[in-house]
Amino acid sequence: MQAEIEAFAAALGKASRAADNTVSNYRRDLRDFRSFLLARAAAVDSSGEEIDQRAITTDHIRSYLSEAMKSLSRATVQRRLFAIKAFFRWREMMAGVPSPARALRSPRTQRRLPAILPEDGVRRLIEADSEDGGPAALRDRAILETLYSSGLRVSELVGLNWRDLDDEVGMVLVRSGKGNKDRVVPIGEPALDALKAWRRAMPKAWELDGPVITNLRGGRLTPRAVENILARRIVTAGLGTSITPHGLRHCFATHLLDSGADLRSIQEMLGHASLATTQRYTHVSVNHLKEVYRRAHPRA
Repeated sequence: MQAEIEAFAAALGKASRAADNTVSNYRRDLRDFRSFLLARAAAVDSSGEEIDQRAITTDHIRSYLSEAMKSLSRATVQRRLFAIKAFFRWREMMAGVPSPARALRSPRTQRRLPAILPEDGVRRLIEADSEDGGPAALRDRAILETLYSSGLRVSELVGLNWRDLDDEVGMVLVRSGKGNKDRVVPIGEPALDALKAWRRAMPKAWELDGPVITNLRGGRLTPRAVENILARRIVTAGLGTSITPHGLRHCFATHLLDSGADLRSIQEMLGHASLATTQRYTHVSVNHLKEVYRRAHPRA
């Protein structure tokens, strides 16, 4: 089974052009499933070292998922089932062996609305600059302006190169590692101004193919470093709620929707393959929905 897991992961990366993180997660989930079967002595051959995959049943998978639900989130268990389903579907296609996971349904996910800031809260966050006004402060402001202005994932932000920015038309080319789907999104004047100020203050000479967001030694910044910068800025701004870089992406989408933007346009800017995904990012108050209905419907 171990060899087939590796073959499946390789096929997944090539055939479906899945993101590296997806391939890595699926491989890890399948290895965990295999370890579970070995530990429970389920479907083990006489040597006790490998698994006879023909003996794996739907009940084995149910037992594994039931055990996982005791310590993992529903979203994680759902992803593990997706990995198992994909693996056995691939094996069925390659070897003609019926999938024992076909009849299984994913557990219902718990929809939790991530914390967002009101527009005034975002303004306070962005404008809470440190007093020194040095390169680090200019970079940190450029980070927050860009995250909120264009709704980028933090991985997309740190992956930006200066060549990806078009100052004249106010657009940024986002090279997404999620599904290898690049997109072009607008970027506002305040964000462009903040990026230009940071570019002038960069500790090393910038290059077209060089990173936009760097540390003070000139190396590309990591997503974790951006999270830490945002956490410090929240304290400086005196905000009573915590928010992540992904939360700023959610603010971007929600504030656009509240101001009248349509879901399809927001979907394009966020780079979502499905409109349903965009709807999860954009919670709207009942009062706002009623107001839109009142203004738009001829017989409201």
